[in-house]
Amino acid sequence: MKILLSTLHAKYVHSSLALPALAAAGKDLAGCDIVIREFTVNDAKEQVLRRLVAEEAELVAFSCYIWNVEATLRLAADLKQLRPATVIILGGPEVSWDAVSLLAQHPAVDAVIRGEGEATFRELVAALQRRDSWQCVSTGITFRSGAEIIATPDRDPVADLDTLPSPFAASLVDLGKPLVYYETSRGCPFSCAFCMSSLEKGVRSYSMARIEGDLLLLMAAGVQTIKLVDRTFNFDAARANRIWSFILQHNRQSRFHFEIAADLLTDDNLALLETVPAGMFRFEIGVQSGEAETLRQVARKSDLKRLYDNVRQLRAKTGVTVHLDLVAGLPGEDFAGFLRSLQLLFELLSTSPHPISPGEMEPKGRVRDDVPHHIQVEPLKVLKGSPMREIAQKEQYAFAAAPPYKILQTPWLSFEEIGRIETIARLLDLYHNSGRFSATLAVAAEELPLASFFNELACFWEKDELPAHLSREHLFTKLWQFGSGALAAPAAETMREALCYDYCLADYPAGELPAYFSNNGLRRESGKVAMPAVVRTLGIAPESRVRTFAWRFARDYRRQPWSGGEVDLLFVYVSAPGKGLRVEVVVLESILKT
Repeated sequence: MKILLSTLHAKYVHSSLALPALAAAGKDLAGCDIVIREFTVNDAKEQVLRRLVAEEAELVAFSCYIWNVEATLRLAADLKQLRPATVIILGGPEVSWDAVSLLAQHPAVDAVIRGEGEATFRELVAALQRRDSWQCVSTGITFRSGAEIIATPDRDPVADLDTLPSPFAASLVDLGKPLVYYETSRGCPFSCAFCMSSLEKGVRSYSMARIEGDLLLLMAAGVQTIKLVDRTFNFDAARANRIWSFILQHNRQSRFHFEIAADLLTDDNLALLETVPAGMFRFEIGVQSGEAETLRQVARKSDLKRLYDNVRQLRAKTGVTVHLDLVAGLPGEDFAGFLRSLQLLFELLSTSPHPISPGEMEPKGRVRDDVPHHIQVEPLKVLKGSPMREIAQKEQYAFAAAPPYKILQTPWLSFEEIGRIETIARLLDLYHNSGRFSATLAVAAEELPLASFFNELACFWEKDELPAHLSREHLFTKLWQFGSGALAAPAAETMREALCYDYCLADYPAGELPAYFSNNGLRRESGKVAMPAVVRTLGIAPESRVRTFAWRFARDYRRQPWSGGEVDLLFVYVSAPGKGLRVEVVVLESILKT
């Protein structure tokens, strides 16, 4: 029997963990040929359908989420018309709830596997091989039997996760993708009303031997980014430290993304994290709201003071990249409350990391961090099956009927205010999270709260349609157009200069400079600086391509707190095959003296 496992990712860089886990569960079934084919929601529908049909599989199983379920159902309907004898089953969080209604509305689908799928999938395939009735699959499935739809009882979660075969040990995961998902546990210690994990009770962990074995495989393969999908990785502080220590001992080049609860970090955790090389670890921390009463209404248990203190310590004492999340539209939080929560996150991330002495930057210069700290804002999604559905009904929320079930209006937020929040979220990605406007935003923060700045910037952008794709030049120009009108004259001039600094750091400023660059009498480009001195001073590899650009500034923007006094800065652009672009900044005089 040929079995095809497939899904539609939101982006190419994403990879599936669910499909290899299913394939590993059924790998030893005699007479089964299991193949995995992954696509994206942006792929041409006709091409995806052709590839599915060409597999000539007897069973096709799709993994479904809020971002792909509608496209998946359309594919399933077309596939069934072309291959009526093919058995089509669905699984995943988006179809596990109310599977009876889904089957009633979509006749192309033969069955839905609910909840954890490995054991149910294995039983289902064995039943099909024996040509038995699907009723012999005792739990975890909803299926079509003639005109009748039958739902068996829910299957209990797997108690001993080590009984599930590792898809990594079985070489079933594409480790060539830039991002590979991995789990060390299932479940969550919290019961937040807006999250599907609230339906699970407790946390189950793989053994340390299993975790270490899988991690060694991933690190030895040189996976670029390993994203752990554990809902709260540090639910057990000692366990977290043991895994982090193991990674630090064996990792060569991989980066790791963890979703953590910052208020659960212990002093021992923080001490260990001080030893992590900059950029190796990225922590996603769900603050969700700065309003304690709002969090209480959705059963979000969080010690906000400890969370804030620990985030400040992460910023000040470690090289961990911090990613902070807000959910807009939770009960009781209006637009002003959202801006307060957003401002709180700006202030948490503004903690100065690693204080240094004024002379430390010479002679090696300063390299912009290519892994900026992030703030992510998402309007609330009222997920099927989550307790938030009941809250939304009680409080008379309006939300989209189709995935991803985004809120349209709440008793505290108008439709227009939710639109404004979405514009702010987009601008956060373009300006704050990109890391390309650090000096400019630091200047803006000296004049007004950044939450207010981004709110006003969103109003400015909304006068015109925000394009899907924006060039670097357009982003810089629009920010200057806004800042020159929003800030008073002295601050606007400082912002202009900071914008020039950020522009020079973003890429080599070839050709005519933007209008906000003033004619200050200094512009030295490649060929006008002693290049051997640059290469020697900065220790640049001989095979690298090097270009330079010098500009005069009223203060040194390389590291806050900024030092005053006019300074000529030399931007050194170093590129080499396979290594991208690196930008270092030194005082021009320090090069000329060598």
